[in-house]
Amino acid sequence: MLQALLFAAGGTGFTAAMTALGAAMVFLFRRQSSPALHRVMLGFAAGVMIAASMWSLLIPAIEEAQAQNMTAWVPAAGGSILGIAFLLAMDALLPHLTPDSFHWREGRTSRRRTALLVLAVTLHNIPEGMAVGISCALAARSGDPSLITAAIALAMGIGIQNFPEGAAISLPLRQEGMRRWKAFLIGAASGLVEPAFGLLTVLAVGSVQPLMPWLLSFAAGAMLYVVVEELIPEANLSQGGHAGTLGVMAGFLIMMILDVALG
Repeated sequence: MLQALLFAAGGTGFTAAMTALGAAMVFLFRRQSSPALHRVMLGFAAGVMIAASMWSLLIPAIEEAQAQNMTAWVPAAGGSILGIAFLLAMDALLPHLTPDSFHWREGRTSRRRTALLVLAVTLHNIPEGMAVGISCALAARSGDPSLITAAIALAMGIGIQNFPEGAAISLPLRQEGMRRWKAFLIGAASGLVEPAFGLLTVLAVGSVQPLMPWLLSFAAGAMLYVVVEELIPEANLSQGGHAGTLGVMAGFLIMMILDVALG
């Protein structure tokens, strides 16, 4: 058990570190008030989340359900509906629950969008951390070199995918006017759930496995809700031009290439 925990801590620690590294991109940019760049960053976040919902969450959920001899579309659709319903409820409660730390700019819409974005990406990271934890636990317990290689590849793939996700949180926050360190810390914190849930999964790997299709789909539904409800409409509020649309396309293509190339 100790070996499995150490292995999972290393794998999920790497994925969390890559999220923080992506969030650190905020230190490479000056604060700008350009509406076009702001729309590009929101669009980029939307594109990343659309691709991640499909290739990192829904497709693995369907494959996992098939491996467990389930009706594949049931957890995919049911989990997505639960994720959407959860954020609908959070959407109604956020004006009351949002902490003062989100009040750097006047206007409730910006505050609500930011909270939903951080929440959706964090939810997305939970099943990823659990997947890495399960893979590491199985590899450590079996000692099979092929399983160890697969676990390392999974951790590396998810870690590299997490880089644009960290940037997708911190850069729009910076464009909203938040200080660099605060934007970085929020972006980096979204990845901390991966080690936490990865280690918890190792401790309960047998009982959590059947829930993985539902958890993956839940995160996908939550992410798609934020994209459609908040990010894409805000990214395309302009006096003309295609900055937001190009941001969506760039984020989608980058995340799709990473997901497909890294398996």
